[in-house]
This record gives sequence, structure tokens and C-alpha cells, in this order.
Amino acid sequence: MHAAVSDAIADAPHREPAQGADLGVLKNIERRLLWLSTLMIHYANHVRPNPDKTKVGGHQASSASAVSILTALYFHFLKATDRVLVKPHAAPAFHAAMYLMGVLPREYLTRLRAFGGLQAYPSRTKDVVPVDFSGGSMGLGPVAPTFAALVQQYARHHFGQTTADRFIAISGDAELDEGNIWEALIEEELQCLPNVIWIIDLNRQSLDRITPGVRAAKLKQLFAACQWRVLEAKYGHELQAAFRCPGGEALRRRIDEMSNEEYQHLIRSDGQTVRQALTTGPYGRQIARSIQEVADERLPALLANLGGHDLALLLDVLAEAEQTADRPTVIFAYTIKGYGLPIYGDPANHAALLSAERINELRAAFGLTEATQWDGFDPRSPEGQLCARRAEELGLRARMSQRIPLPVQAEDIPVELNATVAPVASTQEAFGRAMLRLADVPKVGARIVTSSADVSISTNLGGWINKVGTFTLREATDYEANRARILNWQLGKHGQHIELGIAEMNLFSLLGQLGMAHELIGQLIFPIGTVYDPFVCRALDAIIYGLYSGARFIFVATPSGVTLAPEGGAHQSSVTASLGIELPELDYYEPTFAIEVEWALCEALRQCCDRQHGRSSYLRLSTKPIDQALLEPVMARMGKADLRAHFLAGGYCARAPRAETGAPLIHLVTTGVMLPEVLQAADYLEREGVAVNVINLTSPRRAYDGWHAAQQRGDERHHLATLIPPDTRHAPILTVHDAAPHALAWLGSVFGQKTHALGVTKFGQSGYRADLYRYCGIDTERIIAHGFALADEALALARGG
Repeated sequence: MHAAVSDAIADAPHREPAQGADLGVLKNIERRLLWLSTLMIHYANHVRPNPDKTKVGGHQASSASAVSILTALYFHFLKATDRVLVKPHAAPAFHAAMYLMGVLPREYLTRLRAFGGLQAYPSRTKDVVPVDFSGGSMGLGPVAPTFAALVQQYARHHFGQTTADRFIAISGDAELDEGNIWEALIEEELQCLPNVIWIIDLNRQSLDRITPGVRAAKLKQLFAACQWRVLEAKYGHELQAAFRCPGGEALRRRIDEMSNEEYQHLIRSDGQTVRQALTTGPYGRQIARSIQEVADERLPALLANLGGHDLALLLDVLAEAEQTADRPTVIFAYTIKGYGLPIYGDPANHAALLSAERINELRAAFGLTEATQWDGFDPRSPEGQLCARRAEELGLRARMSQRIPLPVQAEDIPVELNATVAPVASTQEAFGRAMLRLADVPKVGARIVTSSADVSISTNLGGWINKVGTFTLREATDYEANRARILNWQLGKHGQHIELGIAEMNLFSLLGQLGMAHELIGQLIFPIGTVYDPFVCRALDAIIYGLYSGARFIFVATPSGVTLAPEGGAHQSSVTASLGIELPELDYYEPTFAIEVEWALCEALRQCCDRQHGRSSYLRLSTKPIDQALLEPVMARMGKADLRAHFLAGGYCARAPRAETGAPLIHLVTTGVMLPEVLQAADYLEREGVAVNVINLTSPRRAYDGWHAAQQRGDERHHLATLIPPDTRHAPILTVHDAAPHALAWLGSVFGQKTHALGVTKFGQSGYRADLYRYCGIDTERIIAHGFALADEALALARGG
């Protein structure tokens, strides 16, 4: 570089980074992180035995672009009460940082993406080091710590102390294409959080391409419009010095206005090509003055001198972000994908892997040998001492073994709530009454937080909200306080309901973070969310993210099925029951009666108390009025305690066969609100000489799991063996469900019984319930017809035998 530019750099006003960081030491750590993360991916793909003979994968370029950011955070900026989301593709660099700090054993470095080894993306539940937030599905990652910050603010106002107080997310710029990012950013409750910092790794590349145009300016405007403080680490100190040279402002303007495609092309071009491109155009003459004394071979490197790889600048910007006390902050850190690697800036480098030859060259450039390539730092070296000190300051080892006592135990949860119930009531109505009683349960009521995506009234949360109030950090005036109304929000910092806008992804992102509050911030919270059942699908990505991350939360989805008749096909759900059966770490209930809602809700709360093996819970409810007297014969026959045990195990016999001995037998199995129709059909069939065993499968998920576990053990100790005794297993099964029929069709495979499955196989339309039941083939008449057909087949088969 020419002396004029060197002098400008020397004369540049440069503050010492916060807390006097040793930049030389940090730079050495940064280089080692880059090497180790690159080597881990290389080893996984080219050295470790691979029986599958397919690419293991990993993202050397994407990991490299975040190395400087991770260095600045983990080896200087972070404190023990920070919780961090690392962008998924930077997992190797994160693991390398954990290794250098002595938290990750060395043998794991060769087990990236191996079973039982380091996960492809940071995982709270699968990795062996402290991971605050799981990575994976794009867009969910940065939103998670933002809602966690809201949870922390809630806990601070309700319980006082928390073990975490600031939440940081590292995200790639291409991740900002995801719609749920912007659903979160426009949520008012998130716009006044002072304890959130996002760092955008702005490398201008996505999976397949260079991000077109100049998008950063638009993104900054969007964040600012959402009330975020916007900072940037755009140009490194060398470029900043060049801008101060004569003609330098023109150079800055030219780079600012340069498209991403052109910039990526030029930083990988020779100096002559760069000079010609910069000096051609409206600012050409001025730019030529600014770079006339810069040698050609230095021009590409000067152009690539970005702030996201300038440690001093990153630390300064982070220190500035730390001073923000009234809103969240976003830092746009301009980086180069593949920074420090031979493939840097290449449009096709996202999944590219360095060859063995390039790895050898890179190893030599870092001053390492095959014998030393996995080494950390000498503990006596400045780098080794800093790594050890940072591990201690961040409390990483302590967090791996920390167990925070629970303020509520499972035995503190009652088995039922004794809420008043009308003779004819829906399960949704029963839920609202149960919530009123839960508020008064000692130890438990104060730790319940409810939320909904603008459907509180229509999901029967109104009474609960009137009783406990609504939490908000914003200053709010209730202009309707003196008027009669069905819902009194009582806005303030001590309410126990959080009302969100119509964005189901936000709802389940919040529920997931509330459901990890014990682990993240040291305060147990019981999250209960309400949503219209058809919109469970809309939030499925966030639900899966919460379950995968180990959250314990409860969601009540109501109304459901074509039973929601007048609302039409757009609001009539059919596949959600199947999701309840199939999603890992989730219990699913479909109660029929009010007392069953209480049993399910209390059991769901108990599951939240089990932080090792507990599950989240899904209650699929309805607005259909049900005659509560239909349960009385079952209660009298079984007793309440036994009936409750059967309910929680998956189901109970709602009506035993009454026909004379020798009559053909069928099993009618149903779930939830279809029980009245099934009982009517059973009465008719029995009057016509068909014996009917009616099973109300209250939790298809728990019934299935019990059977599946018995299969794994090789025995028949499962609840369905009780519901279908050996002497009845010759009889066919007819399932009836206000959902997709395959949700219950599996029952026939338990004991090899012929099965007909009735359910919803097409989109509904507006109408009355009877209209929709006939339209979908789940009405009483259709049940009777199928019952006769199965009985006739069974009788014919018996005679033929």
C-alpha cells in the first residue's frame, strides 16, 4: 500500500476497543477458529470413514464469514448472563470456540455430523456443550432469542431475579428473506425490548446465488421503521482511511452504490480489472485520485476490507449497542462469505468444500503441521490464558452441570379443578372455566402465562384475562375503562396474559421460549396458548422448533374440525389430529366432556414440571355443545379415579356391548366431539341385533405410544390391550373422527382386525353441523350403514368358518 494511504490509516482516529482488548491475541484466536472449523468439515467429508458414500456436508464458507463475529463475542464482549443464537451454518466455528475454551473435548472435533457427535446446526438437546438456542429452520433462529428477551422482561417484573438478561442473535442476511422475521419485527411488544442485539452477517450470498441488487439499505430502513436502533460495521479501517484521502468520498459513494453481484466479482478480480471498474463512470476521475498510489496487487484486498472482519471496529460497534436502553438493536456486519479461504466471495461457495491440496496449503499458511493441526493454544500463551479466562467468565462449565430447583413440583398440580359446568357444554367453554380455577391454585396460578394471536375472546380466555390482566412493557391508556365490555385488558407490567397480533408463528415462538424459561432464565413458567385449530398448520415450523429445542408448553386449539360448520372450509381443520399423533415430544388430547378437559390440562401442567422427560401438550377442543350426562353411566361403572387413569392412558370403554350372546360384534372407536353420534349409532345397531363396543379414544397419541413401546419390548402390556380384550379381537373396527380418517385407521393393525375408517377427506363448506357431517360421511346414518356392513361381513366370515 502506498505511503499516502498508510499515513491516512496511521492518522485515523481510532478508539481503543472496549475494555482494552488485545487485538493481536484476538486475531490469533480468530485465525485458529477459521482453521479448526474448516478442518472439521474437511475431516468429516474426506478423511473419516463414510459408509454411506454420500456427501456429509458442512459449510466452510458460511462458517468462515462469521468467524470474526464469534471471536468478538465469545472472546471479549459476552458476559455470563447473555444468551446467544449462533447462525446454523456457523456451527463448526462455534464448536471450535467451545474447544479452545476447554469446554468441548478434542475427540469431538473429528465427529462433526457423526451420530452422537457434533450436530450439523447448534442444538440445545443434542450437542454436548451449552447451546442456548437451537439452529435449523431459517428465520426461526433470530426470532427465538427476541421472544426470550420478552420472557425475561416478564419474569423480571413478576419474579425478580433471572439468570439471563441479554439476548443476542447472529443471522445471515439471506435469512431475512423469511416472512416470520418480519411478523416478529412488527409485533409492538418486541419493539421496546432493551435487551436484544441482532448481528446480521451480511455476506450478500444465499444458498444458490449472490443476493441481487443492494438490499442492505432497504433492510436497515425496515428495521428502523420497526423502532430498532440500526448500527453497522461496514468498512474496515483501511477502507475508511482511503475514504479520507483526496477523492475518497467518491470512492465510498461508488462502493455504496455498487450492486452485490459487481462487488463479489471485483474482490475476486485482479487489480487492473478493479481499477478500470472503479475509475469508469461518473465518479471515475475523483476515484482515480483516491487510489492512484495504491498498487494494483493491493486493490482487491482494499476493496474487500469490510467491517465485519475488522475486530477493532466490531468491538466498538458492540460497545455502542450495549448502551442502548430503550429498544432492540441490529448491527449490520458486512462480511465476505468464505473469508480467509481460497473460495472467498465465490457465488458457488455455499456448499463448496476445499480440496485436500488446498487444505494442505491452508495448513501451511497457518503455520501448522499434520501433527499440530488439531491443537488449541498453549495454556501459558496469551491466547491460551484468554481462552481459559473467558470460559470461566462465561460460566460455561458450570452451566453444563447446573440444575436449578423447581419452585413447583408435579405433586403441586391438582388432578382436577372442580370448575362449575352447565348440563350441556362444549370443551372450549369448559377450558375457559378451568382457567378461572387454575388462577387460584397455590404455587401454580402465579406461574401461568397465557397468550393468543388476537383470538382471546373467541377461544374463551376472556374470563382469565379479566381476572389476571394483560402484560405489556408499553405505556398504555385504557380509554374504554368506564364503559361496559366483556373483556377488561388491565394493561400493565404485572398481568399474566400476553396478547399478540394475528401471527401464529409469533404465538408459538413465544410459547416455545416461555416453555424454556426455566433453563434459559431460571424461572419456571407454565405457558398456555390458544389458537384456532386450522391455524396450527400455519405455525407448524415454530411448533416443531419449540419441541425440538426441549420446550414444555401447552396449546389449546379450538374450534376444530368440520364441526366448526358455519365458518366454511377455510376454517375447518382435518390434518391437525394426525400432527398431534406424529410430532415428537408432544401429547395430544381430544376430550369430549368438561371434566376431561380438566384432567388433560392438569396432566399437561404436570408434564411441564418434568424438565427431563416431560412433553408439551396439545388439546384439540370444540364449540359443539355436549350433554354431560352421557358420561354418567361410564363414571358409575368405572369410578372417577379409574376413568381418569383410562382417559390419561389414551381412552376408555364408553359403552359395553349389550346385545345377546352370539350377535355379531363390532368395535366403534371415536375421539372427541363425535361420541354422541357414535353412541346414537351404537344404540340403533344393538336394537337391530349387532353387539357394539364403543371406545372413546381420548388421546390417540398416548394410546399409540403405549402400543409402540410394547412392540419394542415384545409384549402386550399396553392400554389398547385393555380396551380390546382378547376375546373381542376377532371383531372388526369402525373408527369415526372429525379429522382425516387415517388418524385412527392404524388401530386395525394392533391386533390384526379389519378396519373401516370414517373421517374428513375433502374440504368442507359453510352449513350446519348435520350438513357437514353428512357431506363428509361421518353422520349417524353413515356410521350405522358401515356398522351393518362390517357386522354382515363378520357374520358371513363366522358362518363360512
